[in-house]
Amino acid sequence: MTTALAYSDARGRVYFDAHREPLADGGILRAPLAGELIPAPPATVLAQLPSRAPFVAGKKVAVRRTALAALLPAGYTRLLLPAYRSGPEAPALGLFGYTFVCAVDGALHVAALRTDRSEDWKPRTFASGELERIIEARRATDRQNRVLDQLELCSREYGCFTAQNVFLMRGEAALPVSPKCNARCVACISELEPEAGIPSPQVRIGYEATPDELARIALFHLARVRDGIVSFGQGCEGEPLLRTTTIARTIERIRASTSRGTLNLNTNGSLPASLRSLIDAGLDAVRISLNSFRTQPYAAYYRPSGYGLDEVLESARSAAQAGLRVSLNYLTHPGVSDERLEIEAAESFLSGVRVEMIQTRALNIDPERYFALVGRPREPLGMRTALQRLAATGARLGNFTHRRAIAPLRARAVEPVTPD
Repeated sequence: MTTALAYSDARGRVYFDAHREPLADGGILRAPLAGELIPAPPATVLAQLPSRAPFVAGKKVAVRRTALAALLPAGYTRLLLPAYRSGPEAPALGLFGYTFVCAVDGALHVAALRTDRSEDWKPRTFASGELERIIEARRATDRQNRVLDQLELCSREYGCFTAQNVFLMRGEAALPVSPKCNARCVACISELEPEAGIPSPQVRIGYEATPDELARIALFHLARVRDGIVSFGQGCEGEPLLRTTTIARTIERIRASTSRGTLNLNTNGSLPASLRSLIDAGLDAVRISLNSFRTQPYAAYYRPSGYGLDEVLESARSAAQAGLRVSLNYLTHPGVSDERLEIEAAESFLSGVRVEMIQTRALNIDPERYFALVGRPREPLGMRTALQRLAATGARLGNFTHRRAIAPLRARAVEPVTPD
């Protein structure tokens, strides 16, 4: 396999240079392996990395050429980062999952692995005005519901699939509930601090939704979507465990009317006692986010307040013991997630806790900033190896919440409602 450098000029035009062999960043500078490259999938987006020059074989810098990265569609896990040297005037990079890209036999290739498929998460192209009409039709059924205001914003401006699902009436539907958070994630998409050097890409929900508002959305969705899921905790909000009472009352209202579907919580897992109260209220599934199974990388990125990684792992452990479907939203980053110590820490935890799925997500952040926070690896084993060893623990690897796979383990005895 012969790889060619893919780069852009100052105007964003893409070129290939067959005379220069590009290097990738896997925690260390190295050439990509043949098994790490696939043809760029449909819906791949190319991103110019301004004021950054790509590295080529011999660890030289291709001067006067701008480094290029790929942004992968959902369902793929990146294996390598673009390798580049930043100039003194290089601006901060936006919050995306930057992936190594090159050319092989004249075609774009990316360092990635296909890790999931789902029709519910397949990008959809709307005709002019189509999404607006769909949103308006749903809004007309519940004009006074403030949560639908937020979901409309997320659907139209941010292209959020779980928000759109509320209006499309399919799959997993979002129930944003909390304006506050007990972590200060370095790459938070809804509330970045001034030193980040870039604006927050989304606006966080600014009010505390009521159980009635949330339950109305949930019941409408579950009555119309076979194997439907409604999820507290979204990217446009803070930490839902800070609103345990509201969520518990919402769950009680939902389950007083229907046994249909799955009630899921997306959380940082910071408050195990609060999570247990939601389990007692009738929660079916939980997806817990983390970037590492090691204390230092976790704390460096999440910057938690009043909790630590021990509490996060205890939440996963207690939810599994209670019979919930437990998923981990594992924010991966080549050179960190495939460090030998990280893989061994993951294996140690997963050997004693039943996790149904590890959802691998790209940690969307400027790679240089992340390495500055958590350090470069001493012994990176490669992301393919990391994924293989995670799968060997018995947890399913994927990227999406699958409706049938997440059916709750615990039996229910409430009669379902039927659509109007």
